[in-house]
Order: sequence, then C-alpha cells, then structure tokens
Amino acid sequence: MNTAWLYLILAGICEIGWAFGLKYSEGFTKPVVSIVTVIVMILSFVLLAQAMKTLPLGTAYAIWTGIGAAGTAVLGMFFLNEPKELMRIVCLMMIVAGVVGLKFFAESN
Repeated sequence: MNTAWLYLILAGICEIGWAFGLKYSEGFTKPVVSIVTVIVMILSFVLLAQAMKTLPLGTAYAIWTGIGAAGTAVLGMFFLNEPKELMRIVCLMMIVAGVVGLKFFAESN
C-alpha cells in the first residue's frame, strides 16, 4: 500500500474521531472536547489533502466519507447503544463494499 492510501485511511479514522467529538462536545459547549475535536478535524482534512495529491478526487473523497460514515455508525452501535437492526447493518455493508470496490478499481487503473 502506498503512502496516499495510508493517509486516506488515517483521514477516515480521524473523521470517525471528530464525529464522536461532535457528539461529546455537546454543541461545542465543552471546551476541552471541542478543542480536541477541532484538532482532529484539521488533522483529518490535512491527511485527506495529502492523499488527494496522488489519488483521484472522487475516489479519495468517497472513501474518506465511507470510512467515516460506516465507522461512526458501527461504533455508535457498539458504544452508544444505537439501533442494530438487520437492514441498517446490510446498508452499512453496502457502504463498506463500495469503499472496497473503489479501492480495488482505483488500483487497477
């Protein structure tokens, strides 16, 4: 795996982190959580920008949002007692399949 893909995966993980930070900052009313959230947001964008130096815009952005959306939803199910309904899980699996597909087809070009 080249550096751009590593940056992209780390950017997606940071997106999950700042989504949770938004939840726990309670509308940016908790200063420490809010500051950490903003720092992780900036890191996520910087890593995404680094990945986009090499990767196609559409591929990078779709994978970044896919990692963030699916990762946040899955962790929400486990840590925040969010619904774990079958159709919700199937939809998340489709997001993951799309992300994997984008990675696979980006590599073949």
